[in-house]
Amino acid sequence: MAANSSAPKQFSYGGQAVIEGVMMRGAHKAAIAVRAPDGKIAIHEQPLNATLYRGKIARTPFIRGMVGLWDALGLGTRALMWSANIAVGEEEDSKIFDGPLGWATLGFSLALGVGLFFLLPTAAASGLESLLGLHDKSFLVNLLEGVVRLVILIGYISLIALMPDVKRLFGYHGAEHKTINAYEAGAELTPEVVAKYPIEHPRCGTAFLLTVVLVSVLVFSFLGRPPFLILLASRILLVPVIAGIAYEIIRFTAKHMDNRLIRILIIPNLAMQHLTTRQPDLTMIEVAISAFKRVLVSENVLPEVEISPVIDEQLAPVGGD
Repeated sequence: MAANSSAPKQFSYGGQAVIEGVMMRGAHKAAIAVRAPDGKIAIHEQPLNATLYRGKIARTPFIRGMVGLWDALGLGTRALMWSANIAVGEEEDSKIFDGPLGWATLGFSLALGVGLFFLLPTAAASGLESLLGLHDKSFLVNLLEGVVRLVILIGYISLIALMPDVKRLFGYHGAEHKTINAYEAGAELTPEVVAKYPIEHPRCGTAFLLTVVLVSVLVFSFLGRPPFLILLASRILLVPVIAGIAYEIIRFTAKHMDNRLIRILIIPNLAMQHLTTRQPDLTMIEVAISAFKRVLVSENVLPEVEISPVIDEQLAPVGGD
């Protein structure tokens, strides 16, 4: 079958780990593959919004990062909810998470994230500013705020990584990276072959978070240290702007990995990924490959026969685009 010209091999495929599985995202569809309690792999396809993923927005620098991140958060939340139901054998209840409850969960998660990783570091830095008498050194205070933000981020990830379920989630994260690395290298997509590929990937979400921290220091430094309430408001309002800039940086570095300077600059990003990835076993890689092949088949990049009917358990859709 001929490859679809709108989804060529060099398309920047991405994904995320979910409960006992992996979500892979292409140009037209996302596919979630989850290991069910009976050992089979359940797969769900989710159509992607054409305007956001293939329209003018997807080609507009900075805007595409802001809008795409919001949509990706919604998609990722629904994928996590669906995977949780499948992992415990409750497929019939999965649709409820595509409505108000799913969006409420997303809203709560965003509020918690902004409070923990933006407002708390801002308050802590303001306290240090008063304690150390740094009122005339706004760049230094903003730098301290960035350091506090990074410490909270690393501490948070390190703490949740101690949980057994999160360790398995990070294993699937590693499987996702290895699968995409193998595909981009032109390798055969089998668990044994994919397992040989690196666990790091330049477009990883963890690398994005580190870039957000660094960009926030620069962006916030232009504002100085205004009154506290305005300071807090600026941290909330500028989150989309910082995300848009960080997205473009990640996109640029991922496209120029052949440049030696770029490879040096992204060393911290790749190192950071070891906090959120674990070496996956072959069964985890099998799940990631199943999700990825489903995406490739749906976009006519791969023939249907490449998907094994033994492990492909297509379930009813849980939502539209």
